[in-house]
Amino acid sequence: MEKFTALKELIETAEKDAAAFYEKGNNAAGTRLRNAMQQLKVTATDIRKEVTEKKNAK
Repeated sequence: MEKFTALKELIETAEKDAAAFYEKGNNAAGTRLRNAMQQLKVTATDIRKEVTEKKNAK
């Protein structure tokens, strides 16, 4: 559940950077957004692996 909470926090951070990039044209926010999206991908993959392992352990 820790990883899922971390995923939600990443989404909140990414949302702020997305708003700054798309609405204000802040290029640095775009870079942070791209980084956050990569972290989301990695975290989501970790969660999928964890769920699969737990499901198959039964």
